Amino acid sequence: MTLVRTRLAALATSLLAVLLIAAGQPAWSEAKDAPLPAAFAKAAAAFDVPRDLLVALAYAETHLDGHGGEPSASNGYGVMHLVSNPANRSLEKAAELTELPADKLKTDDAANILGGAAVLRTHADALGLDETARKDPGRWYQAVAEYGNASSPELARLYADAVYENLGLGVNARGVQVKPQEVTADRGEYAKTRDLSSRAADAGILSTDYGPAAWVPANSGNYRVSNRETSYDIDRVVIHTAQGSYAGTISWFQNPSANVSAHYVIKSSNGAVTQMVRDKDVAWHAGNWNNRSIGIEHEGFVSDASWYTDAMYRSSAALVRHLCDKYGIPKTRTGIVAHSEVPGATHTDPGRNWNWTLFMNYVTGGGTNPPTFTTTVDNTTAGQFTASANWGTSTYSTQRHGADYRFAEPVAASDPAWYTATIPSAGTYRVEVWYPGDPGYNSSAPYIVATSSGNQTVFVDQRSGGGGWRTIGTFSLNAGTYNVVGVSRWTSGTGLVIADAVRISR
Repeated sequence: MTLVRTRLAALATSLLAVLLIAAGQPAWSEAKDAPLPAAFAKAAAAFDVPRDLLVALAYAETHLDGHGGEPSASNGYGVMHLVSNPANRSLEKAAELTELPADKLKTDDAANILGGAAVLRTHADALGLDETARKDPGRWYQAVAEYGNASSPELARLYADAVYENLGLGVNARGVQVKPQEVTADRGEYAKTRDLSSRAADAGILSTDYGPAAWVPANSGNYRVSNRETSYDIDRVVIHTAQGSYAGTISWFQNPSANVSAHYVIKSSNGAVTQMVRDKDVAWHAGNWNNRSIGIEHEGFVSDASWYTDAMYRSSAALVRHLCDKYGIPKTRTGIVAHSEVPGATHTDPGRNWNWTLFMNYVTGGGTNPPTFTTTVDNTTAGQFTASANWGTSTYSTQRHGADYRFAEPVAASDPAWYTATIPSAGTYRVEVWYPGDPGYNSSAPYIVATSSGNQTVFVDQRSGGGGWRTIGTFSLNAGTYNVVGVSRWTSGTGLVIADAVRISR
């Protein structure tokens, strides 16, 4: 029955494209030179896919950047990352469903978005989502998981959770906006799947080389078993940009046709770390220097600076500092190199958008100048803190800032608590957060910062590191009095979400 429904849906969508073209109005043509919002609206309407969900999926894949038709590491193309490799033929499927040439789908943003919507709809049809169900974005969770074509249920959940977090937190990029919204994600069969994003200890998959990392092994055909440092000395750390998403990169290294790997992969939004090749073994990432180096892949694309968050820099720097101390690697640009600096390299990553000065300062622990402006907002600061009735009040932990703090259960909804501050002038500001640390608190609490270019989210593990100021990054802020920092309840992490105090400095 499902197979029949899927075939009928594919036939219907192909017929739609044919009829539109015959009428001189192909679904993609009017949006060809229009802004991206029009392209998403047209594709969503053509295939009855929730528009905001389509945007959230594209943002998780590419930050809405088609990269000029250049492929990702896994040979994916365009805003919707339509893939053509032995394990994933979503590009070819999109061409079949829309009757558009593959070259058009690779290079034309509107056509690519239409193709992504068509592929996503076929997954929904296979799951039996009827017209009523399709109107509820939460019912599309399993279809989104299928779109990612992950190599395991755990990675499928990791992929889908990232998409739904974008819905809860909102998207503001390249002229496209999705307002933060409460969506209850129906995980279906994935509800009982291990949650890789809730940190290794919760998932029961600890790295034995680096404690904060999850362990997800690469395919055995994508690296070489060795016995370093007996067989070879480790004297380099190589910094890469993945040219793909976090879940996509992990999945690609598990694909036997990839023939590449790295030791570690780091997520953009919260700095989560996954190890895929043991330190002692030789990952295939740096050509002539594979035997002597450890490779770290960073989620994102070389051409797009938005992927390089402060959370990513700090997490990567902590890992690099650990590796340098462990293997006696100098904490200089001699021991820590770009992929592009490896002899014989044909790659350009991490590229001009990677901030080496900031990164190396984090690695070496360099100091900063004292602030010229600072303001602190506590959850009890009159007129500057707001939260719904879903947030409780507690004095349980002695690590609290002030008299008490607020707490709430994590849910598949944003429902943020907001801190209002007066920013004296537009510029770059450091944002610090204070929370009491406790094993029962959230493993991935989302802090939302209202930057001048839209909301940015940093995820913080509130189980540890509490009782003091913790920097979550530097951000470009507008002048004025407004909600500057929020704490959202939308997270795939486990444990209570805490809102205590924030400090903003310049």
